[in-house]
Amino acid sequence: MTTTRLDLTGLKCPLPALKTRKALKSLTPGDRLEVLCTDPLSVIDIPNLIQETGDSVEITERAESRIVFLIEKAGQPLLRVP
Repeated sequence: MTTTRLDLTGLKCPLPALKTRKALKSLTPGDRLEVLCTDPLSVIDIPNLIQETGDSVEITERAESRIVFLIEKAGQPLLRVP
């Protein structure tokens, strides 16, 4: 299980949601994605995106100028055969 950081500060709607969706595709189940945003609409867009994908999300920080989401990729981790 790894955590990837995605810095989307300065980007405006719809780019944070689109870039989050793209980053989630490269993760394996159980991996986490930490997303940093400054767009106030991301508190609506990213949770709606995660509801569609079936992953889980929590807002770990919400300040006046910064929002941090921690997203966990859903599904069972795949067993890797050496």
